[in-house]
Amino acid sequence: MDVLDKQLKLPFSKRSITLKHALMHGAYWVLITGFFIYEKKYLIYKASMPYFVACVTGRIVLLIVIAYLNLQYFLPRYLLKKRYLAYFTAIIISVMGYLTAQSLFDFYLYGYVVGPMRSSHLMEALSYNFFSTLWYLGLILALKLSIDWYGQQLVIQKIMVEKLNAEVNFLRAQVNPHFLFNILNNLYALTLKKSELAPDVVLKLSEMMEYMLYDSTAEKVLLEKEITYLHNYIELERLRFSADSAIELTTPGELNGQEIAPLLLLPLVENAFKHGLSKQTENGWLKVNIGLDQSILTVTIENAKSPLFVRNSKGGIGIDNLQKRLDLLYPARHSLELEDKKNTFFTKLVIEL
Repeated sequence: MDVLDKQLKLPFSKRSITLKHALMHGAYWVLITGFFIYEKKYLIYKASMPYFVACVTGRIVLLIVIAYLNLQYFLPRYLLKKRYLAYFTAIIISVMGYLTAQSLFDFYLYGYVVGPMRSSHLMEALSYNFFSTLWYLGLILALKLSIDWYGQQLVIQKIMVEKLNAEVNFLRAQVNPHFLFNILNNLYALTLKKSELAPDVVLKLSEMMEYMLYDSTAEKVLLEKEITYLHNYIELERLRFSADSAIELTTPGELNGQEIAPLLLLPLVENAFKHGLSKQTENGWLKVNIGLDQSILTVTIENAKSPLFVRNSKGGIGIDNLQKRLDLLYPARHSLELEDKKNTFFTKLVIEL
């Protein structure tokens, strides 16, 4: 666990906060204290150092007390439970208590210690302290709400990632047995014929299973491995189709050690086989082109389809899942185009790695 995520017990409360949040609150009060020191530094010369320290310390301590009464007591007990009248009553009482103490001190300090000044009028001291109190309470409340909102977003994102990972695992469990069933049938046929292709099929299948079991669980993998997996998948799928089915895969020469989220390209190729070649009775074709320009990956897939085939307008679960993964993993750094034409499917995926 990160050191900044360590839980700290709050004094006079059953609640706890992380060290990160404590540091953020601490930084806020340091800034406020610095502002008051700068604003009241003239008191060192007009009154004396003890009055200067008393003025700054008293104001900060009172603000801290009223701020955390609001955050730790009034807010959860009244406002979050929709007891609005009780909440605003408690706020008004606490602010009035602050105003009374602070304004009396200011009236004494400026009226009798520093000397007659414009702010020595009690009503002006009350007015100044009232609006400044609301301002600082608003700032600390905004800080807390921002921290809470950020924490909620992290939780939501974590839940989304976990849900997405569960969907990916479900897709693996759903798709792979069907794929393996077809490949094993083809492999069985090749062994009966004593075909020289059988060992190569076993090797490619072994490489794919190794990738699925070990590499695909990582957050990112080398683009080279992802493309190799895709190549093996296409070569094994090729066994299912007739010799006149034109299946092409074009890949970049230099990959420059680029990385990508695993199993990101497979759903597009699976979709092309499922809705394209598998529905063709003859003259089926598939073209997959993978290009890399510095860190920009471009994948285009085009395949023939039967004019009689009607595609589900909602799309498949694989494509929906892919779009969710792209939104989470590459926000504002990707584009996915799907075109369902009369005789072809066309897909273009662009990712900034």
